[in-house]
Amino acid sequence: MPKYDVVIIGSGLGGLLCGNILSKEGKSVCILEKQHQFGGNLQTFKRDGKIFDTGVHYVGGLSKGQNLHQYFKYTGIVDKLKLQRLNLDAFDKINFEGKTYSYAQGFDNFIETLTNDFPLEKNALKEYIKKIKKICSHFPLYNLRPNLGLDNEQKYYEQSIGDFIKSITPNKTLQNVLAGNNMLYAGIPNKTPVAIHALITNSLIEGAYRFKDGSQQIADLLVESIKNNGGTLINNSEVNKLEVNHGKVESAILSNGEIIEADYFISAIHPSLTLKMTDSKLLRKSYRSRINELEESISVFVVYFAFKPNSLKYFNYNYYHFNEDSVWSIPKYNQRKWPQEYLFLTPSSGSSGKFADTATAMTYMQYDEVKQWDNSGNGNRGIDYEEFKKQKAEKLINQIDMQYPGFKASINNYYTSTPLSLKDYTGTRNGSMYGIVHDCNNPLRTNIYPKTKIPNLLLSGQNINIHGVLGVTIGSIFTCTEMLGMEYLLEKINNA
Repeated sequence: MPKYDVVIIGSGLGGLLCGNILSKEGKSVCILEKQHQFGGNLQTFKRDGKIFDTGVHYVGGLSKGQNLHQYFKYTGIVDKLKLQRLNLDAFDKINFEGKTYSYAQGFDNFIETLTNDFPLEKNALKEYIKKIKKICSHFPLYNLRPNLGLDNEQKYYEQSIGDFIKSITPNKTLQNVLAGNNMLYAGIPNKTPVAIHALITNSLIEGAYRFKDGSQQIADLLVESIKNNGGTLINNSEVNKLEVNHGKVESAILSNGEIIEADYFISAIHPSLTLKMTDSKLLRKSYRSRINELEESISVFVVYFAFKPNSLKYFNYNYYHFNEDSVWSIPKYNQRKWPQEYLFLTPSSGSSGKFADTATAMTYMQYDEVKQWDNSGNGNRGIDYEEFKKQKAEKLINQIDMQYPGFKASINNYYTSTPLSLKDYTGTRNGSMYGIVHDCNNPLRTNIYPKTKIPNLLLSGQNINIHGVLGVTIGSIFTCTEMLGMEYLLEKINNA
């Protein structure tokens, strides 16, 4: 087995992007994936001849001249992506206390659209957009410029999204509406940093897109580019141990006993799983304790629907519905009132026109509700588990049918996933949606950086920087700059 410049553990977006960038810059790269399929949360699956996304449903920043578009341009995939831009006047619809509000694309359009519902709040909406833009301006890699230590982005990790929105307006309804898509970051009003809300919201207002026929296309294009650059990708290859000698990782030892050597190692899986792979004292006990004790974000229950032909109209927006008097569902999570909220959308496909082929609905669910069936594998969990999923699905279906009459009658078949599905296939602890919870009350504790005390072991993935396609992309750039240099890599990206 040859020795590589870089071995990357995990083939989610973070691993594939690091593999793309480093192989593009002349490094010999080997990516190791324990599952059969590459892609992590980018994966899709097929049922009834239809494609379903598992993790990525829509994304911002992909219009020409915007940050994600430029990053993907550098990777060589942007012109090959099949995209569907969401409605300009309503990419998200927020149904709160019986009324539906729209998020529009374009900052002026966003303000004017919500002013129609809140005519006395136009100045507050202008202030909201002004502050969102200001916050984003302080994040160097978000703006494709090197971090020279002149920005003060840290202070925006120290302010909560709840306090920020309250500072915009005393209007309780508008406060809730402005936070209405907080399922995108599993928002907790007194914990989630305003930075996360601002970066996600800003990019979606700039340009919100779905991936036609699913986000697996990103993984497939990155895999192809890595191979074209001379890189190696090996599936069904689980890393059991990282062998550390003389202060560096020398090799990765696979579950089948195979040994793979490299000069650098990048772990794009959950940091707690990385720590289990080595007992090196270079990773201090305090660091291990901090990582292992971090709170994980909540999980979700998801239902994937396949429809009868020409039965449910395709809608080019995302629909967030709330049954409570607050959009902040996590602090008030109650099994007896489940579901308290849901996201409902009809994915875009090459064949979809007036009617939808499929739909996806998701709502929060805690791991403890399915813990009894966790046998640490993805095998058959028995009749009780199947009955549990059926009951939950029917409850959610009835909720959606109230808002979309005829929806239930349109269903040909449906499939479900629980926190156990996420745990099995993405390796997150307890099936968390977005990995660790970022806490504005203790930001230094909950921020994980790509560098470790083992000089040739780096980290990537959704726990580095922030989650989501854009967040993981920026985090991957951050990781690669440790090997390539910040100014060098950003110059290459900006000149792509």
